[in-house]
Amino acid sequence: MKKRILVAPLNWGLGHATRCIPIINALISAGFAPIIASDGVALTLLRKEFPIIPTIELPSYNVTYSKNGKLFKLKLLKDSPKLLKAINAEKKAIKAIVENNDICGIISDNRLGVRHKNVPSVFITHQLNVLSGNTTWLSTKMHQKIIKKFDVCWVPDAAGTLNLSGKLGHVDAFDVPIKYLGPLSRFTKTDPEIKNDILVLLSGPEPQRTLLEEKLLTEFENFNGKVVFVKGVMEPEQSIQLLGNLTIYNFMTSKLLEKTINESALVVSRSGYTTVMDLAKLNKKAFFIPTPGQFEQVYLANRLSEMHLVPTCSQDDFTLDKLNNNRKYMGLTAFDFNTDYEDLFSLFNS
Repeated sequence: MKKRILVAPLNWGLGHATRCIPIINALISAGFAPIIASDGVALTLLRKEFPIIPTIELPSYNVTYSKNGKLFKLKLLKDSPKLLKAINAEKKAIKAIVENNDICGIISDNRLGVRHKNVPSVFITHQLNVLSGNTTWLSTKMHQKIIKKFDVCWVPDAAGTLNLSGKLGHVDAFDVPIKYLGPLSRFTKTDPEIKNDILVLLSGPEPQRTLLEEKLLTEFENFNGKVVFVKGVMEPEQSIQLLGNLTIYNFMTSKLLEKTINESALVVSRSGYTTVMDLAKLNKKAFFIPTPGQFEQVYLANRLSEMHLVPTCSQDDFTLDKLNNNRKYMGLTAFDFNTDYEDLFSLFNS
């Protein structure tokens, strides 16, 4: 009988779910039987990607952003009792899931309560350092304390100086074994004819996703070229709307999104880490608008801008004119890295 591995990504935007797709595919190829556990749009997306894999709904963290990015930290602090309650509910759920489903291994992508003392448990994160402004030391200490309760930490990046996450995913020493997976992406680069001048790619927690959607729809009404606009709203059915030069999708599944990114000259998006990995894999030019108040996205966007790879600006400052800067930037490129899944999955065979 195939060993069952629970794969549980955090429902915070779509990035945690999408970067688990290559891991789920690798588990299937290696002869394991994955079971997917999550909630909200992350679970909806993975059910669409893997319609025959069993899924389990986990308690929701219900984390939302404040409308004012400057109040993000305060809102998170205010929500922390609710978050702790959800993590405790998650721990109880995992105990029952492990007992009832004969689980032999757990892979948690940033779900803090998804582990079991009797089952090899992996934590996936690109944030060994958690940036939060003047409280970075505290947020990092708290996050590292949680990671140390797992058997191993997988970081989706390269270990050396040539890397995508910078100081987020690299520390001098750590109490738990760290394994670098290399950048994870569900996509494959092709070289088709470029059909779209701009691809707008949205995701992330509300209300900031909607605020950026409204702003960009207004801006791109005045754009002369061809724009494909993906809202990143997971709904039961895909919808397509034509609005002048804009083709607007509520969401795209992996195959269509891969094709559309490959066929687009420039991608305008958040600077979430999964998006960075995907666009690097596909060698894309991009323009990044970090989520207001999210220090990690601001850091990644600024770092890539300083490296002359991708221009960036704040959500409030974005105008179509800003896209003219793109000629001065090289765009993202992938570096060769073969993920050793046999070595990673050996944990579940011990």
